[in-house]
Amino acid sequence: MRLDKFLSQQLAISRSLVLRELRAQRVTVDGEIIKSGAFKLLPEHQVAFDGNPLQQQNGARYFMLHKPPGYVCSTDDPDHPTILYFIDEPVAYKLHAAGRLDIDTSGLVLLTDDGQWSHRITSPKHHCEKTYLVTLSQPLDDDTAHRFAAGILLRGEKDATRPARLEQLDEHRVRLTISEGRYHQVKRMFAAVGNHVEQLHRERIGAVELDDDLAPGEYRPLTDEEVKSLG
Repeated sequence: MRLDKFLSQQLAISRSLVLRELRAQRVTVDGEIIKSGAFKLLPEHQVAFDGNPLQQQNGARYFMLHKPPGYVCSTDDPDHPTILYFIDEPVAYKLHAAGRLDIDTSGLVLLTDDGQWSHRITSPKHHCEKTYLVTLSQPLDDDTAHRFAAGILLRGEKDATRPARLEQLDEHRVRLTISEGRYHQVKRMFAAVGNHVEQLHRERIGAVELDDDLAPGEYRPLTDEEVKSLG
């Protein structure tokens, strides 16, 4: 990669500003001042700006985040704080959520800069399972699990939902597993049977479960096994 492109990404500034910083002798590679933006960076090169090391990104990145309510999963939103607030990584703006959660929903969010990998998670044809802990305003009806297993016709839809698994935990709490990702699907499924979702928390995507050690707002890299399980 050219040095000017790397610096533009790392510092989030334009190429013209990068050239100004290079001319000001603020950039070093392996301890030597470099003034040319055309300098070809190799993976082993150590780049610094004003003496502060800049980390090269070699390969895709994969993280899990415990999303708290009140944050949106887009990377840029003029009205609401985004989940990137929690991500302390170089060029974090290049990461995106592989399957979003509503602003009032908490739980597991996967972040990556690997578009093909995230597509395999979100594409309808792959039927990637997601499990949610759901708190309901009304006691669960006895026939809800059967109706969800048979498929629910949502308002405004032509086709019923795919079969879903419902495990009742108590009168007002259930664990629901679905294998598609329609707009506000969980909330709309319960609305279709006369109930209302008060709290929604995603626990699992595919074989990847939210790490119990992560407090709301904390994140960690995925293990190689977790990445491969969704690939």
